Formats: sequence, structure tokens, C-alpha cells
Amino acid sequence: MISVNDARTQLLALVRQLEAETVPLADAAGRVLAQDVVARRDQPPFSASAMDGYAVNAAEVERHAMFKVIGEAAAGHGFQGRVGAGQAVRIFTGAPVPDGASFVVIQEDVSRTGDLITIEPGANSNIRPRGGDFLAGQTVSSPRLLTAADIALLAAMNIPSVPVTRRPEVALISTGDELVMPGDTPEADQIIVSNTFGLKAMLDGLGARARILPIARDTRSALRTAFELAEGADLVVTIGGASVGDHDLVADVAADLGLQRSFYKVAMRPGKPLMAGRMNAAVMVGLPGNPVSAMVCGQVFLAPMIRAMLGLSTTEPEFQTARLAKALPANGPREHYMRAQLDAEGVQAFDNQDSSLLTVLAKANALLVRPPHDPARSVGEMVRYLPI
Repeated sequence: MISVNDARTQLLALVRQLEAETVPLADAAGRVLAQDVVARRDQPPFSASAMDGYAVNAAEVERHAMFKVIGEAAAGHGFQGRVGAGQAVRIFTGAPVPDGASFVVIQEDVSRTGDLITIEPGANSNIRPRGGDFLAGQTVSSPRLLTAADIALLAAMNIPSVPVTRRPEVALISTGDELVMPGDTPEADQIIVSNTFGLKAMLDGLGARARILPIARDTRSALRTAFELAEGADLVVTIGGASVGDHDLVADVAADLGLQRSFYKVAMRPGKPLMAGRMNAAVMVGLPGNPVSAMVCGQVFLAPMIRAMLGLSTTEPEFQTARLAKALPANGPREHYMRAQLDAEGVQAFDNQDSSLLTVLAKANALLVRPPHDPARSVGEMVRYLPI
């Protein structure tokens, strides 16, 4: 068995950043910016009024000063003339500040009779300067996971399409005669496949495009067919069948199809029977079949692989520390990822860590990480955890 860190290092060495593609800005949310992009204009593109009021020359602004209103400026309809001495232009929020004006008196500070106004000005000029947000040529750097705020910024920069990293294509293959799909009617000795759906949700949320293939039965021909259906994927993930039982055929069939195995078995709980390597153009990872084992391995190993394919940092999410809210006994020889609950009191591992219990995983919001041979821990000690 190799350590978790060694397994992670070898897995990351198997993948590469994928190529870029260009997508419309409206479709870019949640994608990873693959190349730097540059603003095509200033924002705002002109000095603009920040308030409704009257635009005047700042040099003439004083209490009880009077001005004659000579026109109006609204958003999208600027005043075309020039503001001279003793003159004002009625202006609305977002409108260009007219030539000759350098101060906007808000309408609450103005008394108007006909075309004449008297002002009681405040100290703020109420003008947003040209380029106050960003200037033409300003760069948005890559790589960057594009949020809704990023999309709004790129739109304001007049960028209609965006270079993004191609989504990793992931093929998910559950194996085993005991499995049926949700909605089917299982026989007395069968169960519903669950981890494939959990992994798809996880991987899609990370920015991949995961597809669930038909369940592969415990025969060589069924497994070969499943691998054929996975053709074109960047990452092939099998779930189950990677152990050493008589019906665990994944390793043999994958080897027949060209798998160059990097490692098999990791010193961790849950998730020891983990296998990985390169199979032709794809990377293959064989996960254990227990639902919790598969999901924990997805968090610890698959997530950084997807981030690497997208060109993002592979150190996130970083391990964090918290006070232990309930004492723990000494750990064994394998690194243990314990389902746990984090709250204001600290982090507390659930009592039952059986790797088949999805109800416990669904309640957990953290994985409490125990190093190999970690001694018993008391309440209040600082421990590491991985948010989930």
C-alpha cells in the first residue's frame, strides 16, 4: 500500500490541463477562464452622474447660488451643448456629465422656480469619473472559475465570448451483479446503485461532464463492453470490482485493454482498494464499491484531478483545523477520513464509521482526518478536517 499523499501525487501526474474552447459569455458561468482577457472599453465610458440632480460648474458651487436651467441629460440621451457660467443642466443618474460641468447638485438640495434653481449643496460632487471602475486594456487573469459577478464584469468589458478550459469528460462505470438502477425492481439479493449518482453530482459540480454508463455485470465481456462505451472520456472511473475476490475482474480486464497501472491499494480508511493508471488516451481510476468509500475517494482524489484538468490549483479545498468536540481513540495504521459534523463547538466524528452508511455521509459536513497511528485525542485538541 502507498500513502494518501503518494497516491494523490501519482494521480495528478497522470492528468494534464485540457485544451481551451470559446463559448458565448451567456454560457460561461461556472467555467474556468483559460486565457487572460482584456477590457475593450473604459467603464464608465464617460464621466457620469451618480444621482438625479443638476449639473453645474464646481467653481460656482456655493450656498444660495442661483443657476438657469438650459437643458436636460438622461441615461442614453446626453446634453449636446456646453454648460456656461451661471447655467445648469437637469441630469439623471447614469447620464453623461455635460461639457463645462464638474459638479452635480442632488435634487433634494435644489429649489426650482421655472428655469431658475437655488442650491444648498453638499460636499460630494456626485460624479462617477470615466474609467473609475476599469480602463480599456485592463486584464482579467486566468485561470479563474467564472462566477456570476465575473460574467457581469466581462459583459461590461464588452467581451461577448470567452476562452474557457474544456470540461473533462468522465465515464462512470458501476460493476456488479448485485446492482440495479434507481427505479428498477431489485431481486432479493440485489441493491440499488447509489455511488455512481453521487459521484456524478460531485464531478459535475466540480466542472466536469460525467456520464453514467450501464451497469457492468461480473463477466469479462460485460466489462469490455463498458470500457468500449467509455471511449472518448478523459477519465474513466470504475466503482467496485477492483478488489481481489473471484468476481473482481476490473484489474484483469483493464490490463487486457492496455492499462498501465500506476498503483493499487492506498493506506487509508475508507478506500483501501484504489487502483489507477493510464489506459490508452484516458486516465483510469478504480474506486472501491462501498458507497462511502467511493464518495470519500472522490473528495480526496478525483476532485484534485478534475481541478488539474481545468487548470486550477490542486491544493483546494485545503485542510483546515478545528477543536475536537468529542474524544477519539487511537487510530490504526491507515490514514482515516472520518465522517464528522462541524459546528460552533468544534468538529465531532460520528460514532458509526461503517463505509456502507450513506445516512451518516449525508449528515456529515466534514471529513475528520486522522494520520496513521495517531494517538488518542482529547476534547479541545486541534485536529485537521476537510470540508465537504
